[in-house]
Amino acid sequence: MTVQTPMINIGKRSWKPGTLLSPVPAIMVTCQGLNGRPNIITVAWAGTVCSEPPLLSVSIRPERYSYQLIKETGEFVVNIPDKRIVKETDLCGVISGRTRDKFHETGLTQGKAETVTPPIIMECPINIECKVEKEIELGSHSMFIARITSIQVSEHLIDSHDRLETDKAALVGFAHGHYYQLGKKLGHFGFSVKKN
Repeated sequence: MTVQTPMINIGKRSWKPGTLLSPVPAIMVTCQGLNGRPNIITVAWAGTVCSEPPLLSVSIRPERYSYQLIKETGEFVVNIPDKRIVKETDLCGVISGRTRDKFHETGLTQGKAETVTPPIIMECPINIECKVEKEIELGSHSMFIARITSIQVSEHLIDSHDRLETDKAALVGFAHGHYYQLGKKLGHFGFSVKKN
């Protein structure tokens, strides 16, 4: 019989309602309007919303340049960065693609997507191609819910049994205004009930 360790009683203070769900992914979304020039926007308000069909969401302020490009074409790519390009990830979230070419300014490499027009970012270890299914106006942001149409993964993350080893990717998370490298693997789904 397993003995449960009692939880420590930690003092709490009330905090105003806000966006403290953490960590969230720091992702780079590539999009391309009908004018043909691709853009990159860094987004933290994103996540998986359904397994079957595979759907994810990104929430973007309507005044952002990328919002118009995605609304115009209904396509984008979620590029998941690693620690090597955290500076470029941040830059793409603070300058505007209306007047600046973010691929040129960051030196990031465009790669060909398989199912959508916007390019993938080659330096990102995981690239998720998406087609918009629905837009929901929420308030400060509009949420695009999109179907995942293709995924490209850097070969060094795939083991000899064709399993994805994301712990090798040094992925980046975002928590309360700061970027963090994801750390040590602590367990796998269902490990708490697995019999020895």
